Amino acid sequence: MTTAADPAARNRPEGRMNGGRALAEMLRLSGAGPMFGMGGFQLLPFYDALSRLGLRHFLIDDERCGAFAADAYARVTNRPGICDGTLGPGATNLVTGLVESLNGGIPVVAIAGDTNRAHSWKNMTQECRQAEILKPAVKELIRVEQTSRIPELTRRAFAIATSGRPGPVLLDVPEDVCHDSHDFTAEDFAIDPTTLSIPARRIRPDRADIERAARLIAAAKRPLLLVGGGIHLSQGYAALQALAEAQSISVAHTMSGKGGIPCTHPLNVGLFGRYARIANELIEASDCLIVVGCKLGEIATKRYALPPRHIPIIHLEIVAEEIGRCFTPEVALWGDARAGLEDLAETLADNAARHRSARADYVAEIPHRMAAWEEEASPRLNSRDRPVHMARLCRELNRALPADAILVADGGFAGHWTGLLYDTKKSGRHFIPDRGFASIGYGLPGGIGAAMAAPGTPVVALTGDGGFNMMLGELETARRAGLGLTIVVVNNAASGYVKALQHAMMGGRYLVPILASLQRVMAFFATRDR
Repeated sequence: MTTAADPAARNRPEGRMNGGRALAEMLRLSGAGPMFGMGGFQLLPFYDALSRLGLRHFLIDDERCGAFAADAYARVTNRPGICDGTLGPGATNLVTGLVESLNGGIPVVAIAGDTNRAHSWKNMTQECRQAEILKPAVKELIRVEQTSRIPELTRRAFAIATSGRPGPVLLDVPEDVCHDSHDFTAEDFAIDPTTLSIPARRIRPDRADIERAARLIAAAKRPLLLVGGGIHLSQGYAALQALAEAQSISVAHTMSGKGGIPCTHPLNVGLFGRYARIANELIEASDCLIVVGCKLGEIATKRYALPPRHIPIIHLEIVAEEIGRCFTPEVALWGDARAGLEDLAETLADNAARHRSARADYVAEIPHRMAAWEEEASPRLNSRDRPVHMARLCRELNRALPADAILVADGGFAGHWTGLLYDTKKSGRHFIPDRGFASIGYGLPGGIGAAMAAPGTPVVALTGDGGFNMMLGELETARRAGLGLTIVVVNNAASGYVKALQHAMMGGRYLVPILASLQRVMAFFATRDR
């Protein structure tokens, strides 16, 4: 908790204030960054207090965009993103963005106004069963029933959002709780600084399990690390690279796990699963797979066809329920990714030189395999077609963007192409795809959140025409915020991913043949003009 010696403690408020002011004061003490939302009557005292305290709140055009922006902000900073929505449609509009954060393990604190409790369930304007709707979309929903408890429950929201596997927490604040007043003491406004960023608290795998896993790795000639988004949540970059280099173990990654080690590192073999360079071949030839912070879901496993069942799996995961959900591991390591990797490296350290020597031929294969893939892909990577081929676009992004740049990729093809072909040049979250829910429309608001999180850093948002059209209004938000954000819109005049599936599986029978429809509309107007 904050103490009398802390700067935050010296700035604690006290005295009589309404609930909205108390909530804003807690966010101020937390060091909250920009907030995203759309005002409504239930939370008016909160918005007024934000203004009085000089906290940054950005009015957005759709609450879903606010949730997406908060999610991206959290990914870049590792601090909880903040978004809000008013009663009813404002709250329900948050659902898609909150599920993205829930599935992706992203810390977000969302605030929703709710009905005045004196009149709840009397058909108040915009009233709905919003708590029941929102509860499955968040790690925890906290209903604030007393104005006096706002500091306590806000503190609780941050602790839950950042501990264990991070996630979104929703504060449901009834109108009367926000508008009513209470005599607060300075001691009410306390917050644990260790819960203000991820990972807030680490757990280590059991030592006996670490030793079992280390024996499997030591005996393996062709081990492979399969890394998911959990590497970012634990900030386990140095531990991953140290283990990989000390033991000569190549690293493959999911779209969310890109950046665990730089894509340009010689031990990085790229994306695995539905889209891959050489990683899938290495998985099938492996004799030990070390899965780190990865749920082994549909995309990562080519709809559960990978990995072959005879290959022993070591699964390091902070959510115990995810271990064994899709594949039964030989060894389950329940704990933080960084802590588990550090413990494995320590246990294997004494014989590291011998292990590297035993795997020298295996590691030497990697650059030759990657060169063969590069040669095969070269016609697409260097294509001069018009419209520009997506592979060529990815290559040009690789060439143009500096190492500290951030690329935000929308759902669908924007994420798939860049997941396969975009190369990060340093560890960390320099590639941000919305793989928690893979919702179309993340690109533009996600770019806004990333740009606010990293001012002065080049940020590029890549989206399709479908996703861009959904979020077109947020261009005004980006302009009003004065962001130097670059937006690349890939216009294929279709929902390209779905169209490709219909082409492959339905013989080209498209649900909406967009191009043909446009041509008919244009022909109609041309006839009228004559």
